[in-house]
Amino acid sequence: MVNNHSYSFFGQKVGLIIQSASKNEPFIFFRLIKSKNDGSWEKPSSGEGKIIKFSLEEMVSIIRVLTKEVNSWSSYHTYKDNKTQISFKWEDGEKVKLWIHIGSYSKVLEYSQIKILEMLLEHILKEKIEFATVPNSSKKGDVNKLSNIVVQEEIIMDTSNKLTKNSEVNGFNDGKPREIKDITGTIKGETDKALLIQFDNEAEVWIPKSTIHSGFNNAKNLVQKFSIDSWILIKNKIES
Repeated sequence: MVNNHSYSFFGQKVGLIIQSASKNEPFIFFRLIKSKNDGSWEKPSSGEGKIIKFSLEEMVSIIRVLTKEVNSWSSYHTYKDNKTQISFKWEDGEKVKLWIHIGSYSKVLEYSQIKILEMLLEHILKEKIEFATVPNSSKKGDVNKLSNIVVQEEIIMDTSNKLTKNSEVNGFNDGKPREIKDITGTIKGETDKALLIQFDNEAEVWIPKSTIHSGFNNAKNLVQKFSIDSWILIKNKIES
C-alpha cells in the first residue's frame, strides 16, 4: 500500500490527472490541462489549467456514476468567489463513453479509461477510509503543494437526479421547493453570467448561469442537455 497516487488520462486536446497527495488526507485532486494552438500544453507551474478538490463523499458519488448505479452526478464548487460547474455523465444512448465537465474543461473517457478510473478511485477511497479517518492521525510532510491550492474550496450544491428540487443554498425558493427541468439545447453565445441557448423550438434565450444546475460543454452548436430552473423556462415560454 503506497502513500500517494497519480494517474493521467491524455487525449489530443485535454488531459486529466488524478492525484492523491497522501493516504492520510480525506480528499483527492482532479487536474485538467488543455493543449494550446502551438501544440504545447498548459503548465500548472505557471498557474494554468484547472484543479478541483473532491471529498470522500464526492468520490462515492463519482464512483456511483462510474459503476452505472446512476446516469449522472453534478455539483458546484466555489473558491475565492469563483464558481465551477462540475458534472460526470454517461453519453446519451450508450454507456461506453463518460463525459467529465469541470468548468470550461471537458474530457471524454472510453471504456478502458473508465474502468481504470473506477478501480483507482475505489482503491484510493478504501485507503483513505482506513487512514484519513483515524482521530489525531499524524499528517507528516509528505503532502505536496496541492494541499494549499484549493484548501478553501467549498461545495455549494450538488444534484444527482435528472429531475430534482434544488436551489443554490437550501433547495427552496421563497419557502417552496425549486423544480429543475432537463432540456436539450445548443449554446449560441456566452457571457460571464449567462448562456445564449437555442432550444428545440428554435427560440434563442439568454439563460442566467445561476439557474443552470448542470455542467456543460462551452463549444457552440453542440446539442447537449441542460438542467435549468423551470421558472425561467416558463417565463420565456420554453416550457409551459
